[in-house]
Amino acid sequence: MSAPTYYLFDGHNLLHAGGFGEPRELVDMLASWLALKGVRGTVVFDGRGDPSQIGPLEILWAPHADPVLERLAAETRLQEQVCLVTSDLAVKGTAGRRVAQLSSRTFMRDAETAELPPQRPGHMADLLDPETRARLERMRRGLDG
Repeated sequence: MSAPTYYLFDGHNLLHAGGFGEPRELVDMLASWLALKGVRGTVVFDGRGDPSQIGPLEILWAPHADPVLERLAAETRLQEQVCLVTSDLAVKGTAGRRVAQLSSRTFMRDAETAELPPQRPGHMADLLDPETRARLERMRRGLDG
């Protein structure tokens, strides 16, 4: 099986596995990770919220995330390589054999050790203090007005 081009994330499952305080922290990490990998993905959270998009990441909310993840895996697995990230055995069991699967803990461990591309010497970011860089990054993601 070739490398995944589309990732499906079980939001609350990953939220707890990664020790995030709130969904926004997880969403920011996932959007950055997907952009770094050059792929796209969807995170589905249990609960209420407005659907949104941050770069390559679609954010969905549903009363129950599991059926949404199962449906998205079934709809997408014939068009592209899908990777489902969840520790929920029931969701994994219904995703199908054509869908790669990672546990939430394994994904978080691998994502934490992912290498960032090397910065070029004299890069503009080197001239900015960390607070300004963080604010610009939030603006780039549309998280700060």
